[in-house]
Amino acid sequence: MTKRTETKRILAVMSEFGYWGIELVGPLRKLEAAGYKFDFVSPKGKRSPVLPPSTDTAFFDPPLGVCVTTPGDKALVEAFEATPALNATLNLSKMFPERPYYSRPNFLRELEAYYETRRLAQESAVATYDAILLVGGSGPIVDIVNNQRVHDLVLGFHAAGRPIGAICYGVAALVFSRDFNERKSILRGKHVTGHCIEYDYHDGTGFMGTDFNMGPPPYSLEHLLTDTVGSEGQYHGNFGKQTSVIVDYPFITARSLQCSHEFGDRFVDVLTKDLKRSGW
Repeated sequence: MTKRTETKRILAVMSEFGYWGIELVGPLRKLEAAGYKFDFVSPKGKRSPVLPPSTDTAFFDPPLGVCVTTPGDKALVEAFEATPALNATLNLSKMFPERPYYSRPNFLRELEAYYETRRLAQESAVATYDAILLVGGSGPIVDIVNNQRVHDLVLGFHAAGRPIGAICYGVAALVFSRDFNERKSILRGKHVTGHCIEYDYHDGTGFMGTDFNMGPPPYSLEHLLTDTVGSEGQYHGNFGKQTSVIVDYPFITARSLQCSHEFGDRFVDVLTKDLKRSGW
């Protein structure tokens, strides 16, 4: 088999309801230093706003009992936000088709058209980017996790055997990225990490400082991941350890914001050193 020519480009999937600053900027810095360039995409093409707590060094994280935004991370995120990078955010709804409802009058023809258009979109994305990054924060809960177009993007990279990185609530999108006919999880038998129960909010879910508060998270990501990987795989919360980053190719998963820089290091290792397994 001929080795695929690298494009040195990464596609970062962003929520229009906000991203946690360092969960993008941390891995982005490491990947850019390794020679990779970024494009950004959101469900409808709207620029993703940075969540206020992720640039507030006085923000006290209730579950962890500590201020989690460091001065260094704040400076990095604010420097990134001062650039025009996110102004060119792509529109995922223009890149991937929407699956038709079964109740559509011309359903069979529309479904056939959907699969063909999806195939072309997946091939284009895989040809353009070496990997995808599902950026974390509370925003993904709203418009990324159960987004069919995001699932189709993920499935395209999974089928091609290309790296898929996800951090914090970005990991939840992997749970629901399944072939529509077979319903089988692409995480079955894999080792993953993600937001553990001990990190879950009672209220606020990281939207403090905005006019949107959905209360506690609508699900426990730990429970979802544990059930999804099955007895053949394993969820690693690593509660009590400062970081939790797991590589089980093609997936690179990270628990939360404290893992952002290490997550970037492992992402680089996967792309440049052929790392296939790490963290357990």
